Amino acid sequence: MSKKELRQAWRWFGPNDPVSLQDVKQAGAVGIVTALHHVPHGEVWTYEEIMERKNLIEASGLTWDVVESVTIHEEIKTRTGDCEAWIEKYKTSLRNLAQAGLKIITYNFMPVNDWTRTSLDYEMPDGSKALYFNWVDLAVFDIHILQRNNAAAAYPSDVVAQAKERFASYTQEQCDQLAGTVMFGIPGEKKITVESMREKLKRYDHINADVLRSNLVHFLQRITPLCDELGLQLAIHPDDPPYDILGLPRIVKNMDDVRFILQSVPNKSNGVCFCTGSFGAHPGNDLPAMAREIGTRIHFAHLRNTKRDAEGNFFEDDHLAGDTDMYAVMKELLILQQTLPESIPFRPDHGHQMIDDLKKVTNPGYSCIGRLRGLAELRGLQLGILRNT
Repeated sequence: MSKKELRQAWRWFGPNDPVSLQDVKQAGAVGIVTALHHVPHGEVWTYEEIMERKNLIEASGLTWDVVESVTIHEEIKTRTGDCEAWIEKYKTSLRNLAQAGLKIITYNFMPVNDWTRTSLDYEMPDGSKALYFNWVDLAVFDIHILQRNNAAAAYPSDVVAQAKERFASYTQEQCDQLAGTVMFGIPGEKKITVESMREKLKRYDHINADVLRSNLVHFLQRITPLCDELGLQLAIHPDDPPYDILGLPRIVKNMDDVRFILQSVPNKSNGVCFCTGSFGAHPGNDLPAMAREIGTRIHFAHLRNTKRDAEGNFFEDDHLAGDTDMYAVMKELLILQQTLPESIPFRPDHGHQMIDDLKKVTNPGYSCIGRLRGLAELRGLQLGILRNT
């Protein structure tokens, strides 16, 4: 009997993505990971719009494997205002996705900001460009540009001193660029301003990690019975980076956090998007051990690698380089895969801007050639492990 492989997928941001569906096919992926990014956060995804996107994907010879993501409204995260009405809208979207035959739903519970970096074009030794996170630059943004109340207290004194010196050396153009990078968000979605971020942060003035965890559990308790009934698989994405930032609590950073989420809401639909880049940016996370413990609750995987320095800054390295032992992680995922009836989809998460893509306008982290390289490396790694076990 042949051994089961993970399913090769590719994130695509819709018809305006510079990487076409034809490009995706040539890269070797068979499934698409996408969302209706034009729908405002929290509003209903109609069955008609879902099917329009699905039909477009299938017309190219690909399949829509994973929804990433159905974004959660901030009033659900804060459990304020029209929270219950937003949850009902979310449930309507889930019903419509299930009706369209979509089963894996990725989401995150990061307050205000999604993934956060301080540079989108960090130059690698080979001349390619990578995404980068630097604590001093984040402090420059937080203390001097955003001017969050008491922001300096969140950083070590040496970082505060370096941020003051660096801010003094930055031009207005550099400050604007840094702010735009920190607040970049998801390609295709509306950008926020410094002023709007200040307003959004105010909603979390009295929300600590315990309150945010409680709000997540409330949300999951309200939607998982429906997901169980519909046969959906929820996959929470870890925090990126896996640290409290901008005064906001992060509650999906490590195995303790994941264990709490899975034990608090044990429904079979409640699961994890195993992102090796997000979990791997924290030195305390043992990713192969995490994959073993989470086991069948891994509903989807993002495979990428990061390289940290002594201060905790990190850049996104080649998929088979960096601090995460990708061989060991892939081996654990493949051991798990042999126990499951359906293939776990994975995608090569992010990639360096390289070769001809250096001359093109691309979505940061989502240019074609860097991900093509990553997918090829990961496919080869998978085949090598399967042939030798």
